[in-house]
Amino acid sequence: MFQVRTQLDEQCNRHLEDKKFEMYYHLLVKTNETTNLTRITDIDEVYYRHFYDSIILTKYLDLKHKTILDVGAGAGFPSLPLKIVEPSLQVTIVDSLGKRISFLQDLVEALELTNVELIHGRAEELNTKNSYDFVVSRAVARFQILAELTLPFVKPGGYLVAYKSIQYEEELAEAKNGIAVLGGEIERVESYSVSNEETHVLIFIKKIKPTSPNYPRNFGRMKKQPL
Repeated sequence: MFQVRTQLDEQCNRHLEDKKFEMYYHLLVKTNETTNLTRITDIDEVYYRHFYDSIILTKYLDLKHKTILDVGAGAGFPSLPLKIVEPSLQVTIVDSLGKRISFLQDLVEALELTNVELIHGRAEELNTKNSYDFVVSRAVARFQILAELTLPFVKPGGYLVAYKSIQYEEELAEAKNGIAVLGGEIERVESYSVSNEETHVLIFIKKIKPTSPNYPRNFGRMKKQPL
């Protein structure tokens, strides 16, 4: 059993007691033996650097009966831990690696999660622009690229929420022009601890107007000519 870090958020710690997180952990570690899903396998580290780090968003947003798109979810973070905590959440995950999607399908079935759509593909190929309450992404790309991969799919009034390290300021500054072009504005940055030594941030970008149908461009153009 994981060791509760009492200096962290009490409500999130209580959520981690859900048996579904225990099932999630064991399936993750087992699958990781043959499929590269995470370099972190220690139980405490998985619980806090993956599960806790994902569900901290519930402190800042009401997710009840909302729709969420997770771009590049990998092993399901942050959207599936959020789904465990808030079962009414409607989750769509897009990931380009078939083996990860296969793991996520097994996980969704094992945890008996409903209203979860798994898409094997690239975010820029989706046709659901301006339609999600929230789009989330964790450790996918620098913000200049990430903004174009995500903001086009947020509905006006919704949010892009990016999970980043505490060293976020330079890349966020680089992305300011692109965020504006894509119809967003930087609303706030919230910092939180995942251990005594490690601090992360959530960056909230509010969608204030629909994104032009010209975006997102193909990934090669995004990298070569970032907004």
